[in-house]
Amino acid sequence: MFQKKNIITVQHPESMHHKNGMIGSWSDWELTDKGRQQAENIAANLKSQFPHTSFSLYTSPLSRAKQTAEIIGKQFNIDPQITTALKERYLGRAVGQSVQWLRDNIEQEEISIYDKCFSDAESRFDVWQRMLPFYETILGNTEENIIIVSHGDSLSIFNVMWLGLHVEVLNTIDLYGVSGGVSFLYQTEMGKRIIKRMSDTAYLSPEL
Repeated sequence: MFQKKNIITVQHPESMHHKNGMIGSWSDWELTDKGRQQAENIAANLKSQFPHTSFSLYTSPLSRAKQTAEIIGKQFNIDPQITTALKERYLGRAVGQSVQWLRDNIEQEEISIYDKCFSDAESRFDVWQRMLPFYETILGNTEENIIIVSHGDSLSIFNVMWLGLHVEVLNTIDLYGVSGGVSFLYQTEMGKRIIKRMSDTAYLSPEL
C-alpha cells in the first residue's frame, strides 16, 4: 500500500514584477497590495474548505511566495517550511533586468529542457534536478496533507513530476498554471496519481 497524499499547490498571486515589466526569477519581488488581498482570499477559502484539516506547509524563500505562505499559515496556525527547492528558475544575468532586456539580449533560444537562455542560468532540467530530492522526500514521508507555495515554471515542472512522467516529456508538453491558481493533487492508497483540479482561480475571490 502507498501513503495517501492530498497536496494543494498554490502559485503565488500578483507580484510587483507582474506590473513593472521586470523579470521574476530570483529577483525578490514582493506581492502587490492586490496580491496580498488575493493571498488572504486564497487562505480564507482554503480554511473554509478544510476547517479541520492539519497541513504541512512548504514554500519558496522568495518574498512573493513566502508572503503568500505566511498568510496561508496564519489561517491554519502553522509555520511555513522554507526550501530553496521551490524557488523559481534562475535566469542568470537576466535577473534584475526587464523582460524586454531579456528578449533583446538572450544568448540562446530554449528549444529543449537542457537549453539555457544565458550561460549562467538554470535550464528546466536543472530545476527538475533541484526539485527532485524535495519531491522524493514529501512522497516518502508520512505527511498526508500538504500545501506547497511556489512559482509558475517550478510548479509546471512539479506537475509533470507528480504524474510520474519522464523529464523529457517537458520537451513536448507543459502543465502551466496562472498567477494565484490553486491545484489539487492526490495519491491513493493504491498509488494512483491524480490532478483533480489545476490552477483554479476561484480561490482568488472573496468567497468561493
